[in-house]
Amino acid sequence: MLPLDAQSAWLQSYINSSEKQKQLYKRTLIVIVISQIFGGAGLAAGITVGALLAQNMMGTDSVTGIPTALFTLGSAGAALLVGRLSQRLGRRPGLAAGFLAGGIGAIGVVVSAITNSILLLFISLLIYGAGTATNLQARYAGTDLASPAQRAKAISMAMVSTTFGAVAGPNLVDVMGEFAISIGIPALAGPFILAAAAYILAGFVLFLFLRPDPFIVAKAISDAHAKANHLEKSSNLASINRRGIFAGAAVMVLTQFVMMAIMTMTPIHMGHHGHDLNEVGLVIGFHIGAMFLPSLVTGILVDKIGRAAMAAASAITLLASGILAAAGPGESMLILNIALVLLGLGWNFGLISGTAILVDSTQASSRAKTQGSIDVGIALSGALGGGLSGIVVAHSSYAALSIAGAVLSLLLIPIVIWAGIYQKEKSISNSD
Repeated sequence: MLPLDAQSAWLQSYINSSEKQKQLYKRTLIVIVISQIFGGAGLAAGITVGALLAQNMMGTDSVTGIPTALFTLGSAGAALLVGRLSQRLGRRPGLAAGFLAGGIGAIGVVVSAITNSILLLFISLLIYGAGTATNLQARYAGTDLASPAQRAKAISMAMVSTTFGAVAGPNLVDVMGEFAISIGIPALAGPFILAAAAYILAGFVLFLFLRPDPFIVAKAISDAHAKANHLEKSSNLASINRRGIFAGAAVMVLTQFVMMAIMTMTPIHMGHHGHDLNEVGLVIGFHIGAMFLPSLVTGILVDKIGRAAMAAASAITLLASGILAAAGPGESMLILNIALVLLGLGWNFGLISGTAILVDSTQASSRAKTQGSIDVGIALSGALGGGLSGIVVAHSSYAALSIAGAVLSLLLIPIVIWAGIYQKEKSISNSD
């Protein structure tokens, strides 16, 4: 660690040079992109075969939502820890630790499949959830040195890079299954071997190359500007920011709940209608692609036409997805693919617009901690959605679950209206 004087001089060089800030911003995005390619592959394993592995080990459909609930519940605790660690020490140690924990959890899932240990499976899925949380938290690192007009685009770059690994992961289910069998491991544990390697690689990329730490630099710049301008927070501004934080959080929490509930039960629904594992992987692959691939366009739209408009677009897209999933025949691959693509796209609109609203409404002095706390809510909503989905389908139907999700998504529109996001964006635009 640098001596205090040397550290101060190092930070001061970034505070005084906008050119160095731009260079670090670009370097940060490159490192995040590389790490997210690996992180996406790790994320895909649990989504694709987690429910099927539990079904195979426990012999009942009613618990198939538990794996999703567990690794999203684990991601809640990890989100809090990663956020606090990032606030105190910077993005590099926080994100690297989260990905490495996710890799350890994936290894535990493989061991549980070999030993047929339900207890170890559940514990490992909790730890594996750290990778999911970190994958989402990485999107914030790109915004640390971005201007307000670049924030959504920076978020989208982190997310779109996840696509490469996330789409490849589900489509490697059969390959990894065959590899697992060849070394004496159950086929459904195969994708978790890939997840372990991917998460650990993502952690090492961040630990080795995310230097200088963008959050530490951004916080120093913010503190220097506040001191130079003698800035004081008015009670009115604090009130507006609280509304913005709530609105951003609510948009992300609701979209996560709806997406996780419908997505979790789709592989089970497909199995009941005679689809094989390869077809499940294809549908989930398209879904994950829709979650991340449109991000660059979404980011531009969020920055250009506004956070509120894209949050409303999220609600409408999720509504269409739920109706189509409920009304379409379970045997139709085309209908299932379209419904799951719309589900992923609606989530994408909600996450990027909600994240941008949250970043706009926070200050560097508490931003990472607040982001981590909000991501706890996102993870818990995913856990609740995944856990309830199995119960709803077991006692009702996949169609009923999809319709419920469609109706719930409409709450996004009154939330952004109440928070005054559109009016705030309009006033900023007029002042420019």
